[in-house]
Amino acid sequence: MLKHSQCRAARALLDWTQRDLAERTSISAVSIRAFEKGGDMRESNLRLLTLTFEAAGIIFQADGEVTGGGLGVRFRSSIDDA
Repeated sequence: MLKHSQCRAARALLDWTQRDLAERTSISAVSIRAFEKGGDMRESNLRLLTLTFEAAGIIFQADGEVTGGGLGVRFRSSIDDA
């Protein structure tokens, strides 16, 4: 499930503001801001955020998926598309 740090990182990679993300998801910027500061968010909204980021080319990595790494966010590569 999407973590608040991954949400901030994904927005940064895409150069999106909280308002940009709010407009793309119809989730209020206030809710996004609260979530990114560590607050709770409904599971349905977390799925919507994840799907929106993934449609924009973001891949989320869980803790332990990358050798020596923790949670992560990266762009999808052309290899992932194959």
